Amino acid sequence: MRATQIEVIPCKICGDKSSGVHYGVITCEGCKGFFRRSQSSSVQYSCSRQSNCLIDRASRNRCQSCRLKKCVAQGMSRDAVKFGRMSKRQRDSLIAEVERHRQQQRLQANQDEPQSLPAFRTSKEPRVHSPHLIQPLVPTYSCPLDLERPIRSTEVHPYLSLETAAAFQQGEVRGFLSVSLLVYLLLPVCLSFPADLSFPVFVLSLIGFDSRKSTPDTILKELCASIVRSHRETSQYRVDELQTLRWKIFSREEVHAYQSKTVDEMWQHCAMRLTDAVQYVVEFAKRIPGFRQLGQNDQICLLKSGSMEVVLVRMSRLFNPENGTVFFDGKFAGTELFKSLACGDFIAAVFDFAHSLCALRLTEQQVALFSALVLINADRPCLEDRDRVLRVRKDMELALRHLLHRDNQESLLHKLYQKVTVLRSLCALHIEKLRWFRQLYPFTVHSLFPALYKELFVCENPLGPVGSLLSCLKYY
Repeated sequence: MRATQIEVIPCKICGDKSSGVHYGVITCEGCKGFFRRSQSSSVQYSCSRQSNCLIDRASRNRCQSCRLKKCVAQGMSRDAVKFGRMSKRQRDSLIAEVERHRQQQRLQANQDEPQSLPAFRTSKEPRVHSPHLIQPLVPTYSCPLDLERPIRSTEVHPYLSLETAAAFQQGEVRGFLSVSLLVYLLLPVCLSFPADLSFPVFVLSLIGFDSRKSTPDTILKELCASIVRSHRETSQYRVDELQTLRWKIFSREEVHAYQSKTVDEMWQHCAMRLTDAVQYVVEFAKRIPGFRQLGQNDQICLLKSGSMEVVLVRMSRLFNPENGTVFFDGKFAGTELFKSLACGDFIAAVFDFAHSLCALRLTEQQVALFSALVLINADRPCLEDRDRVLRVRKDMELALRHLLHRDNQESLLHKLYQKVTVLRSLCALHIEKLRWFRQLYPFTVHSLFPALYKELFVCENPLGPVGSLLSCLKYY
């Protein structure tokens, strides 16, 4: 049995697409790598809840302890045999499971077969994959189109100014961008075409255009819904979870324990927590409509320059303005807990920012759209295709304006743009403090800090080493 046959069975740990048998269990690349890293003697995980966290594709990074527990429960082991050495009984069982999943897929495919647009229905052809780094994500919103069939046009229409036009041609767009782009931008062009040209009719039929339903307003609603859904799926903690923990505060003895850590111990601890948060931001970025259509280097530049800013925006969700505490290591903590970092001015500035952003009383939807706007910034250094990034940025601006208009809070827009300036100052201060720490503790930074943290913040070259970041950007 080939590995490609095994891959029809989803990952036994998180349910994502598997890549074969790893450490004795069928898993995805993400869970394989997680289990490998967990076998280090220096790794110790603990659950901040009740050791019964749900582990699936969206939540697998929220609790490392419960994820490892599930890996072991499913049978993952360093000493596990390879597939080729399984007993005949084990192989027969695996083959039967593969066949069951294939039958389910065929049944699902028959149920999902679209009944409309018979004139344009063709046999299945191999999908044209993006030349860029990131591969298409499982759709998080519905789309009535048959996008398995690639568009054969070799030329982007001059009116298709959004980056998702290219994605549509490659047969990769799912949901908003395939519909919004062509309806919103092509409709005026189509209406002006001579009657004897069939191209507009073909395009409008292909995208299932209905002038009674598809309007600029509904298109922006779809974009907003897509970004909000992506934000919720990639948040470390749900709002309801944080509400239940709102008054779970570190005791005086626990605060003293953190304050007793050496400077390098506390920096290393916070670097690990920040890296965890950044990984969620990377997942969020991958789901932003238009992001995966950017070039690989531009994706990296945006994340290296903007991931910390998005972490700070998301921190406002973890902040309790009533007592000035932030959720950290399973409980809410004040600035005093971070005393041993020896950078009180930076910590105070971060808490002040979180407090000021909370004062705006943003909804989850507004936080989601603002996060996307902060990340997609055409002013970042070393961008190779700044115009392309700018076009995606304008989509984010339109979506945020639409959301604020819907909420009758247009006045928030100016205040949010002011926060962007503060975010840049905070990130510059973070880098300044990191340089100071690196001079005092070079070994800790270069040998003990997480690789992703070093790539994002220690290397000052926006196109420097990015092995860990590339790993995070891959779709498993």
